[in-house]
Amino acid sequence: MVDAGTLATLAVAGLASLFMAWTIGAGSSGSTPFAPAVGANAIGVMRAGFVVGILGFAGAVLQGANVTEAVGSELVLNTALSAEAATVGLLVAAALVAFGVYTGYPIATAFTVTGAVVGVGLAMGGDPAVAKYQELVVVWVSIPFVGGFVAYSTARVLRSERVSERAVVPVLAAIVGAIVANIGFTLLGPEGETQSMAAAAADALGVASTAGVLAVTATIALAVAGVLALDLRNDEAAGQQHFLVALGGLVAFSAGGSQVGLAIGPLTPLVGEGQAVVLPLTVLLLAGGFGLLVGSWTGAPRMIKALSQDYSSLGPRRSIAALIPAFSIAQVAIFLGVPVSFNEIIVSTIVGSGYAAGSSGVSREKMLKTVAAWIGSLVLSFVVAYAGFWVVDAVLA
Repeated sequence: MVDAGTLATLAVAGLASLFMAWTIGAGSSGSTPFAPAVGANAIGVMRAGFVVGILGFAGAVLQGANVTEAVGSELVLNTALSAEAATVGLLVAAALVAFGVYTGYPIATAFTVTGAVVGVGLAMGGDPAVAKYQELVVVWVSIPFVGGFVAYSTARVLRSERVSERAVVPVLAAIVGAIVANIGFTLLGPEGETQSMAAAAADALGVASTAGVLAVTATIALAVAGVLALDLRNDEAAGQQHFLVALGGLVAFSAGGSQVGLAIGPLTPLVGEGQAVVLPLTVLLLAGGFGLLVGSWTGAPRMIKALSQDYSSLGPRRSIAALIPAFSIAQVAIFLGVPVSFNEIIVSTIVGSGYAAGSSGVSREKMLKTVAAWIGSLVLSFVVAYAGFWVVDAVLA
C-alpha cells in the first residue's frame, strides 16, 4: 500500500514533467522542425504546428528511450533524484523555456534541463559525471560547426549552375532515405532493444547480414530518389516543396525522440524497479509524448514564425540544405543517447544555409543574443536549481 504522501509527491513531480513536456512542444521540438519549410512557404504556420505535434508524439514513443535513460541516470553519479529534486529541476527548466517561448528567443531546452538536473543532483550530494559532461560539451560545441558547414556546403551545391537540381535533389533524398532505413525503432526489435527497417527487412528475407542490410538500404534509398525524381519532373517547384515538408516531418519525428527524454528523464528514478510506484518506460513515453503534442498545438506557432522569419531569408534550396543536416545530427544524438538542443541545431543550419547566399540574410545581432541566451540558460538553470533544492529541502525537513 502506497502512502498518500508518496502519491502526492509523485503527482507533483508528474505535473512538473508534463509542464516541461508542454514547454518543449511549444518551443524546441514543436517550432524548429518546420521553421525552414514555413520560411520557404512550403507549409503554413498553423498546419505546421498541427503536423509537428502528431509526428513529435510518434517519435517520443518510438525513439525516446535512449535519451530518457541518459537524462535520468547518467548526469549525476552515486545518487538517484528524489521526487523533490526532480520537481525543482523540471520547474526551473520549464520556466526558462516558457520564458523563451513568450519572448521569441529560442532558449536551448537541452541546456536548461541538463543544468537543472545537474544542479539538483549535486545539491543532493551526488558526484559530477565528468566523462558525460565532456561528451556533452564536445557534441554541443560541434553542432554549430558541423551543422552549419554541411548546410552551407549543401546550399552551395544546390545554387551552383554547374549541376542540375533535378539530379542533385534526388541524390540528397537518397541519402535521407538511407538514414531512415537504418533508424532504430523499439517496435521492430526484441524486447528492450531497437531494430532498423533495413535490418528487419533483411531478417524477413533471410539475408540477415551486413551485405543484406546494405542491399535493403540501397533499395530504399533508390526508391525514395526515384519517387522524388518523378515528382520534380512533373513540377519542379511542387517537388521541392513536397521534399521540404517530408524533411520537416522527419525532423519533427526526431525531435520527439530526442526531446521527450528531457521532460520525463528526471522521473525515471522515481518509478523504476524497487520504488513504491513502478511504471513501465512506455507509459512515461506516452505521457511525455502527449505533453509535447499539446505544447506543439497550443504554443509552437509563435516560435515557428520567429525562426522562419528572423534568422534568415529562406528559399526552398536553403531550407532543404538546413533540414538535411538537422535530421542527421538528431538521429546520431538519439543513437548515442545524448540530449541535444533542436534550437541550436536548426538555428545553426539555417544560418549556414543563409550564408551560402551571402550574409545579408542573417541577423548577426539576433544570433549573438541567441548564443548568449543558450549559455545563460545553462548557467542560470544550474544555479537556480541548486539553490532551489536547498531551500525546498530546508522547508520540508
